[in-house]
Amino acid sequence: MLAGSIERPSGRLHYEVSGRNHAPTLVLLHPLGSSLGVWDPQMPLFEQFFRVVRFDARGHGKSTLAAGSEASCTLIDLAADAIEILDALHIERAHWCGMSLGGAVALQAAIHSPERVQRLVLANTAAHFPPPSMWDERRAVVLGQGLAPLIEAVPQRWFTAAFRAAQPERVEAVLELMRRTQPAGYAAACTALRDADLRSALTGVRAPTLVIAGAQDSATPLERAEELCESISGADLLVLDAAHLSNVEQVEDFSRAVIDFLRD
Repeated sequence: MLAGSIERPSGRLHYEVSGRNHAPTLVLLHPLGSSLGVWDPQMPLFEQFFRVVRFDARGHGKSTLAAGSEASCTLIDLAADAIEILDALHIERAHWCGMSLGGAVALQAAIHSPERVQRLVLANTAAHFPPPSMWDERRAVVLGQGLAPLIEAVPQRWFTAAFRAAQPERVEAVLELMRRTQPAGYAAACTALRDADLRSALTGVRAPTLVIAGAQDSATPLERAEELCESISGADLLVLDAAHLSNVEQVEDFSRAVIDFLRD
C-alpha cells in the first residue's frame, strides 16, 4: 500500500493506493462524517481486480482543513480535490464509486469532468439533498458543540435495527470514524450538500452508471435513486436490504455488484 498527501489551498489531503498497480483504477469516495476507512469491508475483494485510490475528504480522517474553508465548500471543490489526487498519481481516467456525499462528488465529476470518469457507481446518494435548513442546523451544532450531539442519532439513520442488533461492533467502528472527523470538515461538507442540486445536469452524464440504494435508507430514500436512474441514460438500479451504509450492511452483495458492473 502507498500512503501520501497533497497540499491544497483548503488544506492537506491524505490518500492511500492499494491493489494491482497495472489494473484499472477505482476511486472510492466516502460519506459525510466518515473517512476512507469506511471502505475497508470492500478492500480484500476490490484489491484483487483494481488499483484502488481512497482519500479522506477535507477535514475528515487524516485530511486537514484550512481555517475559514468550511464556509465556501462546494461539490465542485470536492470533485476538484479528487482530480488533483489523480493528477498527482498520473492517473488520467478511472472508475468512480461514491457513497452518500461521496456519490454526489462522483456525480459532480461525471458531469463536469467526463473525460476523467470511465464508469460510475452512485451508492445511497442523490442529485439534491433538501431541505437547506437541515444542513444549516447541522453546521450550527457541530461548529458550536462538536459532533457528539449528531453521533447519537447516526446508528438509527445509517443502519437497520436488525444489523445494529447483530453487528454492534461494526456499528461502533463506523461511529469511531465519525468521532475522528473535524467539526469544521463536517460543516464544510454540509455547505456543499446544502447547495447541491445536480438534477438539471443528470441527462448529461455519459458514463455507464450503476445506482445502488438501500431499501430501508431514510437518509437518501429509494425515490432519490429512482430519480437518478430516470434521468441518467441507461443507468441500472440495485436495491439492497440495507439502510444508508449499504456497503457495510451488505458487504458481499455490494462488493460483487460493483465488481461485476465495472468489469462488464
